[in-house]
Amino acid sequence: MSPRPTPRTRCTRVFVLLAMAPALAMAAPPETWSFDPVHTRVLFAVEHAGFSHALGTVSGSTGTLVFDRDDWKSARLDVQVPLQRLDLGDAKWNKAVLAANLLDGDRYPMAHFVSATVEPVDADHAKVCGELTLRGVSKPLCMDVTLNAVKRHPLPPFRRTAGFSATASLSRADFGMNAWKNVIGDRVDLRIEAEALRDRGAGEPANDAAPPADEAQPSSEPGTEPTSTQPTSTEPTPDQPTTEPATDTTP
Repeated sequence: MSPRPTPRTRCTRVFVLLAMAPALAMAAPPETWSFDPVHTRVLFAVEHAGFSHALGTVSGSTGTLVFDRDDWKSARLDVQVPLQRLDLGDAKWNKAVLAANLLDGDRYPMAHFVSATVEPVDADHAKVCGELTLRGVSKPLCMDVTLNAVKRHPLPPFRRTAGFSATASLSRADFGMNAWKNVIGDRVDLRIEAEALRDRGAGEPANDAAPPADEAQPSSEPGTEPTSTQPTSTEPTPDQPTTEPATDTTP
């Protein structure tokens, strides 16, 4: 029979466990997130003959993010941008920009960015550098990234969500787009707004119905929103007014 541990032995064990706790916590791998294509969009601005800066957007980006807000350096980003979703507000301009002498969207329908380094500036800012592949050409690109929030989404299905804003600029000539030099500027400024949803691990519930401990709901007071986690409707979309039922009740 093993001897019973003495009080001194028990204290030693507790001390060892406490000393190991920070190392064990640091050993936990960063979480993986998937970009929400509905709420992730790339805006670009390029000079138009010296008169103005033409604005366009590309929606529907997809990809993955490995991210720990307490350890920016461990972050990794891999995202694809579907160029056929480009919109300059005019069908003819869309077609012209996707033509072979510019983006060549039929041959190269995707832009692809993969991060190489992430250097933190402070708790909510970092410089993310990597490689952008556009029109079959790969070049380095750096983005200034701001972390807007990491929290439980207030609408169903209540997923843990991370939101980011980023800016960058590139030369279109670097990617082989030399057409229309007298009309279209060379510098393209980018602004990215992105939301990423935390991937669920094995055994997690279908809905993250309970908020994390660091996001406790405020108590109900006159003039404030109710704190119940029960959904009243799904998030509204442009073709679904907020007053429309969440499910179709027609036969």
